[in-house]
Amino acid sequence: MLRGRAFKFGHNISTDHIVPGRLLNLRSNLPELAKHVLEDADPTFAARVKPGDFIVAGKNFGLGSSREHAPTVIKMAGVSAILAQSVARIFFRNAINVGLPILICDTSQIGDGDQLEVDLSTGRVVDLNNNVHLTCGRIPDAMLKILDEGGLVPYIRKHGDFPVAKK
Repeated sequence: MLRGRAFKFGHNISTDHIVPGRLLNLRSNLPELAKHVLEDADPTFAARVKPGDFIVAGKNFGLGSSREHAPTVIKMAGVSAILAQSVARIFFRNAINVGLPILICDTSQIGDGDQLEVDLSTGRVVDLNNNVHLTCGRIPDAMLKILDEGGLVPYIRKHGDFPVAKK
């Protein structure tokens, strides 16, 4: 069970909002880049986010370029998961690959700063501030195994192959 505070963002948060293009010269220094995560969408986010917190977004989160820096620095900033109404496909894949869970659900009832409980194995989200219970799409077991190891590379290092979904 994950617990943390919600940081609410709107629709169409691009990878340029997540990692400003003007800072790509820092891409070899990911800890420094993480200090600027989402600063074009919320200049105070990087200073306020704490380990375990959540990004809660509207539609089309992570649109734009396919750079893996975006989900990587979100994870490095301490975000435990992203909840969004929809996510760009390449961003979703990159997030799972780096070990950052994403749940797709109607986030409209979650408020900025609300305390959340998230169960990745069932896809259930509870907003403790307003007692709203949400059911998100369940993360498939193969993806949960990747997330449990911290991403695809750590999973393959440990297990030597991709997880296979049961038929």
